[in-house]
Amino acid sequence: MINPSATVVSRHRDFWPQSQWSVLFVAVALIFLMSATTAYSKAPPETFADLAEQLSPAVVNISTSQTIDRQDRGSVPLPEFPPGSPFEDLFRDFFDRNGGNGRPRRVTSLGSGFVIEPTGVIVTNNHVIEEADKVTVNFSDGTTLPAEILGRDPKTDIAVLKVESDKPLPYVNFGDADKARVGDWVLAIGNPFGLGGSLSAGIISARNRDINAGPYDDFIQTDAAINRGNSGGPLFNTAGDVIGVNTAIISPSGGSIGIGFAVPSSLVVPVVAQLKRFGETRRGWLGVRIQTVTDEIAESLSLSNPQGALVAGITEGGPADKAGLKQGDVIVTFDGRPVGEMRLLPRMVAETDIGKLVAVEVIRDGKKISKRVKIERLEEEETVASASSGPKSSVEGSEERESLGLTLSTITPRLRTTFNIDDDIEGVLVTEVDPSSAAAEKQIRPGDVIVEIGQEEVFRPDDVVNVVKRVVGEDKKSILLGLNRRGDFRFVAVRIDKS
Repeated sequence: MINPSATVVSRHRDFWPQSQWSVLFVAVALIFLMSATTAYSKAPPETFADLAEQLSPAVVNISTSQTIDRQDRGSVPLPEFPPGSPFEDLFRDFFDRNGGNGRPRRVTSLGSGFVIEPTGVIVTNNHVIEEADKVTVNFSDGTTLPAEILGRDPKTDIAVLKVESDKPLPYVNFGDADKARVGDWVLAIGNPFGLGGSLSAGIISARNRDINAGPYDDFIQTDAAINRGNSGGPLFNTAGDVIGVNTAIISPSGGSIGIGFAVPSSLVVPVVAQLKRFGETRRGWLGVRIQTVTDEIAESLSLSNPQGALVAGITEGGPADKAGLKQGDVIVTFDGRPVGEMRLLPRMVAETDIGKLVAVEVIRDGKKISKRVKIERLEEEETVASASSGPKSSVEGSEERESLGLTLSTITPRLRTTFNIDDDIEGVLVTEVDPSSAAAEKQIRPGDVIVEIGQEEVFRPDDVVNVVKRVVGEDKKSILLGLNRRGDFRFVAVRIDKS
């Protein structure tokens, strides 16, 4: 007789193993399919044709013209020929075509741009339309419209135009450049060499490039072919969003060698918004002059690592001055955001609303302190502050000492004249530099004035010598000098030779 309970148990034992294998098989299949789908989504696209068809109508060619007056360049006299000579007409025609004899001539240039609103708002580079008398926008369907310049910003090389159309225009949207990664696919559409409507594809080669084009450099580098005439055109991601404005190339020949740069949309969008609203940019102003914190400067200031922005000068009466910031402070956070490196701070300040009260953390004398600064508006005519002069030295006779490979002297009237030092600059004068010294490596030159050393003001050569002796006793490898060179102040960390 069969035990029913045993049969049930047996069936359960037979059933569950089969079920587990089935579940496992399904799970493996799903994982395989998901992996294949993910791999496919990250694979290079087979074609960009659909994107090109969708985006190209919103990308425009921009032509400009201006009249150049050659009078101020000096007139070139027409050569004299015998009466009736055929060369007379030949040379006259040549001079007329090339603006000879001081006659004004018309010059034209070409660039790219893209529509961001159906009402006809267009973004391009400032250098494309700068100084133009006439700006014309050419669309891919053959439409040509005159453009008005709503505003331009030389510091980011961005300009905004407006055309009037009797119908809505095709347009594109900005994307988030901060989400773009090195290795992502990108497309550039523009007007290289005046050919019009050209598309090239590549990847993002690097981020956050500083090419010394302006104070807010933060370029996207790409190997997508960008040539002359692409300036002002869009750089798209594969979703069809604009993540950059193509602006510059590095090329010894003038053609693409795979190193192009685009202003990221994160920088372009707020600039465009202000140019549309005000016709100009309205940036925040802190009133400081800053420099990079190098490894040696960090060591001389007892910082754990090189970070932040070193305050090399403060504008008298400016926001930083009113808030109590001092020359030699290292700004490490601004409005709650870390200042990892010096070049981040100008952009942070520029993007801050005028009148906003922000918290600024600085390191001073090895301690972190916080200040509240009310941001003011940056005016184009604002000049960089020079270092404060400090009290006048009472020493008029020449006094010399040597330290750090430098020959140091008090600033006498004769030396002030010899080295062309302004009357309001006080400190210790460098008269000679040992070419084999660490100071020479840092490009300290005769005529430089040491205003402070080790964050202490100095007025006599002995002041410098005493500070150096003290720092040597503290077993530091370098010492921080504050130098004034004909009104330009900077900090330099000099390695100490203890031999």
